[in-house]
Parts: sequence; structure tokens; C-alpha cells
Amino acid sequence: MAISLAALLGVNSLKLTKAGLAETTWHQDINWVAVTELEDPHRFINGGELILTTGLRLRSAPEQRRFVRQVQRAGAVGIGFGVGLSHEAVPPALLAEANRWGLPVVEVPYETPFIAIGKLVADAQSADHYAKLERLIAGHQVLARALLTGGGLSELLKHLGGMLRTDVALTQFTAQLYNSSSEPPSADTWSSYPVPTGRRDACTLWVRQPFEDSGIIGYAQNLISVELNNMVKQRQAQRALCGQVLEDVIHGALETSEAQRRLAGVGVNSTRKNVVLLAVSAAHNKALVSTSVPRELENAVAAVVGKDLVLVINDDGGGAPALARKLSDHLAEAGLHATIGIGGAYTKPNGLRWSYFEARDAASHGLPVNEPERLSLTSLLLASEDVPLADMANESLNPLRTFDATHGSELMTTLESYLNNNGSVAAVAEELTLHRNTVRYRLAQITELTGYDPAVTTDRVQLWLALAVARLGARHGK
Repeated sequence: MAISLAALLGVNSLKLTKAGLAETTWHQDINWVAVTELEDPHRFINGGELILTTGLRLRSAPEQRRFVRQVQRAGAVGIGFGVGLSHEAVPPALLAEANRWGLPVVEVPYETPFIAIGKLVADAQSADHYAKLERLIAGHQVLARALLTGGGLSELLKHLGGMLRTDVALTQFTAQLYNSSSEPPSADTWSSYPVPTGRRDACTLWVRQPFEDSGIIGYAQNLISVELNNMVKQRQAQRALCGQVLEDVIHGALETSEAQRRLAGVGVNSTRKNVVLLAVSAAHNKALVSTSVPRELENAVAAVVGKDLVLVINDDGGGAPALARKLSDHLAEAGLHATIGIGGAYTKPNGLRWSYFEARDAASHGLPVNEPERLSLTSLLLASEDVPLADMANESLNPLRTFDATHGSELMTTLESYLNNNGSVAAVAEELTLHRNTVRYRLAQITELTGYDPAVTTDRVQLWLALAVARLGARHGK
């Protein structure tokens, strides 16, 4: 361990004696030994040194007093004055000034070489460094063992807190993955350490002040980073597996009993009410399907269906909106711009299909969080794989698309505006900044090209349904 002046005085072989009255730094660890015969050595002192001198150039009282002031201001822990060469005893002026400034002085006899003192301090420093290194390596082994034996992040962080003798926490965006304290971490009383992973799953490690870090925090950061990457890979594999099952259920490819069995295999109990949350992001779909979810949704069954993230939660529908908002906030904090669609709460595999298509239809509304429109005709038809809805939609709309592409017209835009404005020519004219006669002319062209008259209710339903399917199909790459 590092050695102090008091401890040095106890080494009988050095034959040191206390010369002054000051004891301010008597028990402070000596960082190093500096031998000097300069009148003003303060530029060569970093602080914490024991200054050894024979006073070769300290002949007068003013020089001796000035020497004491300079080494004390530089942060020295004391002066070792060698006698029997330049001075037979420690000069009274030097002792008086040292007492005044609270700087301890020890007398070094002629037979004790300065190098013996330096070697003893260096050996103590080396032993102290070695002991710290041993403790650090032992700490590394404890943390690695906690992770590798299946304890996970919580076990690793529990041991880390014990080593630092303080509270630790781990946060990931809006989620708190671990906290040994009852209060959330804050920048005022906690130190924060980023844990980069090269992904959007970056975390922050928090350590409550005060604490002493021997280097173990840096190692913990690396272990947490490795574990987070492993968690992402595990998450991707699990979601891909669940996605295969859900896609079969959604497409109606399984008998009810087989669907129930396979859903149970991935953690979905279809005998109880379940709600589907669907997260869609055209800009960030790759990151979306592998990202973490807030703590409130950790028990949900997560799956990748197409390019979307699907969460199946056991819920009667009452808690789904709040959970969807939690998910939306979590993704936004992660820098993922996503739209959340909520399905209804239903039992049985067919109910899960219905909830999925409701959620998909709701997500097309484009708000951050979208609740379902009950009894959506579009979702009902989409849920049936036997209805060639996409083909029917294309048959109705392709003539308009072709005409627009050839002539640069806006028949599709006019049709959407007409249907959205409940068949009001005046509203369409105002929205598109057109003359009403121009709107009527375009509607006549739509009737001529498609064979459906937007002014007739049955034809209007056909065109509205075709546009709804086209929007959903475009979003899902179909």
C-alpha cells in the first residue's frame, strides 16, 4: 500500500526523526519522492511529493523560508532534510516557516541515503498498484461470470453496485432496464456512462454519487454492450419465428386447432382476448423490427410480419391505447418515426386475424397512435384470402392511373377528394383550387374510363373500397 510520512518514520532502518511541529499532511499518502537542491523547485513538483534536500543552496534564512513556501504551494506533503553535509541540523528558519504553513519536516541522518527512501516509497506504490490490479481483475471475473452463467444484465449490475458501494441503474430510451434504487436516476446526483452498441439499442449506465471507480465501470460498459448486441440477435430470431406463425394464422392457412397449438407454442393464448398493436415505419422499418420495446410491453409476444412490428398483448381492449402510446413514445425516443395501429380485443385465432387487420387499417390513418374503426369493411375483406381484393381494386383504378400517366391529369386525386368530401363538388373545387365545371368534367371522365359513376352509391362504394385497398397495398408493398 502507499506509504505516509508517519509510516516512513516508523521504519527503523531509515533512522528518520520528526523535526517540526506540523502534522497537516502527516498521514497523507506520498505519491513520489523528489530530490532537489534548487532554490525554487515548484515548477518540477506535481503535488503529493516528499521533497528531499540537503539545503546546499539554502544558506540564508530568507532563502530557507522562501524554499518552504514554494514547495508547500506546489502541494508537497513534506520535506526530508538531510543533515551532515551542507547543514549539521535542520535550519531554525526553515523549521519555523514549515510550522507556520503546516508542512511536516523530517530529519534524514547522514548515513541514510536518499535513494533508500525513494526505493521504499516506490516499492509501496508498486505494491499498491499491484493490489489494485488484482482487485480489478477479480472484479472483471465476477462481472463476466455473472453474465455468462445466465444471470443477465440484472445480475451483472447487482455485482457492479456492490463493488462501487452505491446504486446503479441502466436505462434504454424511455425504458428502465434496471435500478437498485427506488428513485429514477438524474444528472444532478448520478454520473452517466453511455453504452454504445452500434445500433439503436444504446443504453445509459447510471451510478449514484459518491463512488470510487477503479476502472471497473469501463469494463462493465463493454460487457453491457456485448450483452445488448446478443439481446438484439435473440430478439430478431424470436420475432422471426413468431412472425412465421402469425403470418400463417393471418392468411388462414391453418385449421383452428392447429392454429391454437402453434400460437400457444410462441406464447399466445388464443382462448383469452388478445389485442394486436402494429408498428409501421417506412423510413426505419429495418431498425423497427429489431428494436427494444418499453418495459410495460416486455411480456407481449413480438413478431415481424412483412416489414412491420406486431405485438400481441393479452388485454380486453381497455389498456391497449395507453400501451400503444408507451410504444410510440419509446420508438420516438429511439429516433424511429413510426405509426401505431391498434386492433380490437378478440378470442380465438380468427379473432387474432381480425385484430391484425383492424390494426393495419387503423395504422393507415397516419397518426402516431390510431385506434380501430369497428366493423371496418376494408379490414373484413382483407382478412379473407379468398377475396381477390387487390385484383378488383386494380381493375377499377388502373384505367385512371394510365390516363393520368399519359395526359398528366389528376383523375385519381380528384376521385379521392370527391369521396373524402362526401360527393361535394363545391368542396372538391375549393380543396383542389379548380372550377366546379372542371370537377364535373373530371368526374365524367372517371365514369367513362372505369364504368363506375361516383355519384351513384353502389359505384361510389366500389371506388372507395378500391382506393382503400390500394392505399393499404402500397404501404405493405403488395
